[in-house]
Amino acid sequence: MSTLEMSIAELKSLPPSKLEEAAGYIHRLKLAMVEPPRAALERSFGCLTPAEAEELELAIAANCERIDANQW
Repeated sequence: MSTLEMSIAELKSLPPSKLEEAAGYIHRLKLAMVEPPRAALERSFGCLTPAEAEELELAIAANCERIDANQW
């Protein structure tokens, strides 16, 4: 039995709610193959105003951990 045949058999045994969940997952996998992650990032490029970008930079600088490679 092929992977496809085994997957279809398993899908047939799922209750409707889980089948919907599986269908959503399969759809997301398909989209991920069509649109590389970089394209999603490029779509968001420039979406912040300069003021928003500065606010985000300040929040990251103030609240994110710093890693010191010498502490390992």
